[in-house]
Amino acid sequence: MKTLKRTFLALTTGAAMLMQPAAFITAAHAQQASGTLHLDGLSKTPSEAANAALYDPNDAVLLLLDHQTGLFQTVNDIEIDALRRNTMALARIAQQADIPIIYTASEPNGSNGPLMAELEELLEADEDAQYIARQGEVSSWDNADFVEAVEATGRKTLVIAGVWTSVCVAFPALQANAEGYEVVVVMDASGDVSKLASDAAMTRMAAVGIAPVTTNTILSETHRTWNRPDAANWGALYGEVSPGYHAVSESFIRAQDAVKSAD
Repeated sequence: MKTLKRTFLALTTGAAMLMQPAAFITAAHAQQASGTLHLDGLSKTPSEAANAALYDPNDAVLLLLDHQTGLFQTVNDIEIDALRRNTMALARIAQQADIPIIYTASEPNGSNGPLMAELEELLEADEDAQYIARQGEVSSWDNADFVEAVEATGRKTLVIAGVWTSVCVAFPALQANAEGYEVVVVMDASGDVSKLASDAAMTRMAAVGIAPVTTNTILSETHRTWNRPDAANWGALYGEVSPGYHAVSESFIRAQDAVKSAD
């Protein structure tokens, strides 16, 4: 996948340094970056059972479904600013980890509205992200082109987020799960008409083994270790998921600058 085009300034580096032990910083920069690092930076190779307890980014596809501005006006279970921020962070996590991204919109020329502009801009600039136009299907899993795009990746773990959770997320999640895919649903990058609708969807999906998670969970499980040469890039992503973490990093850097100035 095309390298994520981002400029990581001193704040980014400080974010990574704040959370990783100093010994890991040296070790990480000594490693040669060669594609996605998932388990290489761990001091203990997890057992098969322990590794299976977490989702595998190397087997994952990110499906972003119907993040449309018309539908956003009906969302009542999450703040729209948080929904948009988490969706963007999720896309950038996938880009950083070379996870294929497939996205779609339901009737984008109708009342459901176009895709959120910032997401469309990010993914249109990514030559490896695939937009699949539907032919009116409510569930993306009922669209042949969409399913073919997923199958073409050869991956069997689906990370799904979208609007509405109880429909545009739940329907393809349930269908893909029934066909043998491992499915993870990112609840805070999804939205629904009410908390009741979202809770009912989560309960329905969890009952058949679909895992509900948050954007921060996906970030941490994908990142997995600070002992990697791209640690600063991951530090920046934590700041996107949590504005508070960005503030912590900023304070840390200013404190370090103050110490250096006093010397």
